Amino acid sequence: MGDSGLDYNIVFPEPYASEKYWFGRKEPVVILLGWAGCKDKHLAKYSSLYNKQGCIAIRYTAPSKAVFLYEPFGSKQLLSIAGKLLDLLLDYEVQENPLLFHVFSNGGFMLYRYIAQLLHSDPQFKNLKVVGTVVDSAPGNQNVVGSVRALNATLGTNTHLVIRYLALAIFTCMVFMLRVLLYSITKHIHENHFDAMLKEPSNWPHLYLYSKADRVIDHRDVERMVKARQQQGFPIKSVDFVTSEHVSHLRMFPELYSKHCIAFLDSCMLSSAGARIKVFSAAHK
Repeated sequence: MGDSGLDYNIVFPEPYASEKYWFGRKEPVVILLGWAGCKDKHLAKYSSLYNKQGCIAIRYTAPSKAVFLYEPFGSKQLLSIAGKLLDLLLDYEVQENPLLFHVFSNGGFMLYRYIAQLLHSDPQFKNLKVVGTVVDSAPGNQNVVGSVRALNATLGTNTHLVIRYLALAIFTCMVFMLRVLLYSITKHIHENHFDAMLKEPSNWPHLYLYSKADRVIDHRDVERMVKARQQQGFPIKSVDFVTSEHVSHLRMFPELYSKHCIAFLDSCMLSSAGARIKVFSAAHK
């Protein structure tokens, strides 16, 4: 919808919900970035969680071609999409509202990488008030098997068997070549999202939701990212759901998942309010 060229959905909360939770203050805007192949009806289950808390929710999933084909070869399509998504905040005049991201799998995490880049480098986005990020089932690093499983799940059973196996074979060769054999060379041209985000300077809180049972994203990659960011002094939390499959934590543990997300949202809003009070006090001494 809209004139941005993006196939997104935006849902505003009921007025009574905004008043109930935010007492006349600007309600948070939550941008949900779906996993590759994610249908909007699935992403809507997550956005409704935030709508019930009086938040504005924007849902978007990057095209699978951009994630699996263009991105590995260094295309800037995701960077362009990232800019258009942030432009939506200006279009809807909610650029002064607190902003939270909820990111799913590597497909969402790749796009989030470029959003974070723009938040720190583009003058028109530097003043956006990001309060936190939830990362669900990501990030993975140099995981060829996981990438192939992700593509297989994206293609689905409706894809002709021969076409699916041919696509998987070509993709496997491409990923192995770019991420394993040639990575020491290509990383200087196009750094992968995992390595880029290890050095990303965002100081707002992050919550990583993952599982040791995930067969697409290796839990050790998530734990490595969490540990590295914590050692850098950033406010990072993580929850291991242990038995749930890839991007299935909400489906398998609906109450626990919702509890963690809402508690994180509340803590981010409180921290943000406290930070603004400190800045205001310092400016008026």
